[in-house]
Amino acid sequence: MAHENSPIIAGAAEAGTRNASLEDLAQILKRDQDAKVDMVAPASAITAVGGHITVTGVEPVLTPSGVTRADGAYRPTTVADEGVADKLKIPTAYLRRMRAEAVDLYDLNVNGWLAKDPSRRFLLRAFKGEPGVLRAWLSDGYKIIDHLDMLTAVLAGIRESGHSVNITGADLTERRMIVRVESEHIAALAPDLLRGYRSPFTGQTGDELPLVSAGFVITNSEVGSGRYAITPRIVAQVCGNGMTITKDAFGKVHIGARMDEGIIKYSEDTQEKNLALITAQTRDAVATFMNTGYVERKITEIEREAGREITSPAEAVEVVAKQLRFSDSVRDSVLNHFIKGGQTTAGGIMQAITATAQTLDDGDAAYELETQALSAMAIAAAA
Repeated sequence: MAHENSPIIAGAAEAGTRNASLEDLAQILKRDQDAKVDMVAPASAITAVGGHITVTGVEPVLTPSGVTRADGAYRPTTVADEGVADKLKIPTAYLRRMRAEAVDLYDLNVNGWLAKDPSRRFLLRAFKGEPGVLRAWLSDGYKIIDHLDMLTAVLAGIRESGHSVNITGADLTERRMIVRVESEHIAALAPDLLRGYRSPFTGQTGDELPLVSAGFVITNSEVGSGRYAITPRIVAQVCGNGMTITKDAFGKVHIGARMDEGIIKYSEDTQEKNLALITAQTRDAVATFMNTGYVERKITEIEREAGREITSPAEAVEVVAKQLRFSDSVRDSVLNHFIKGGQTTAGGIMQAITATAQTLDDGDAAYELETQALSAMAIAAAA
């Protein structure tokens, strides 16, 4: 289930980093932070040329790292192209096809729709370079909460809580940052939930180690792919399978006031207020989620459906896969992990999904699959 970390380079979020340590994550974020340039530009200053997005007429600004210039050409990521499609009302599938098969049509369509409303403004988030990388194309009312600031505030909130935790892994993708936090000391017995289950990674059984640890997962997007959130996550110690409880999440959407044109620089006062809020929310999340009572209540809720017997595993997995739109490879992996786990219940379906999530190289896919595990268990129990 282990994965090697991606190389630590500027722009690592674009390349993808899976299961990084806290130290490696912080180093990547610091390097990415230095490479970032964010700007609000009118449509009249933006042109598509050869599939790149070219920006002109943005005034340079002086920053602690030197003079920052925004003018130049940027290569859009998949996420940025999704933003172009959304904001200009171009069907995403058509935009992707134009990029792949007829880049001249890509330019023609993007430029044509930009010309319809030349005063309309957009927030463009990019990495510097020759050409640069366009990370996101967003509304100028999008509220920026950067990964590094959020991580700093979260760690401060954990320290203020006085609770001892481990960062068990972090993923950084084009879309989001995902940080998994687990308690060193808060755990509860879950013999019914883990009875008969065998870890596909170590062979150890849930009967031998029937403990579930308290934890939570921190997520944030810098590019419009979801809100900042702190979501409780309980972890089966026998296998590391994480059950994410999305209905109890703390969250904040990225909506703010309209921004002025030009390169974006936040005042120290604004940044301090944003960080203070995140620190306070983290402290509250630790108090709420990191206690035995909360874990025991969640175990009781899960066990209501987990014990339902599955008499036809292939059929049950197929039903779950269709309703939750799993790919064929994920469906096959879930069935394989269900068989290996030996727990022939709806809870076994949940364990198979969370085990599969651990094996995926794509951090986004792993996170999204894990958030579906409890829904999948309910579907299997009702099937």
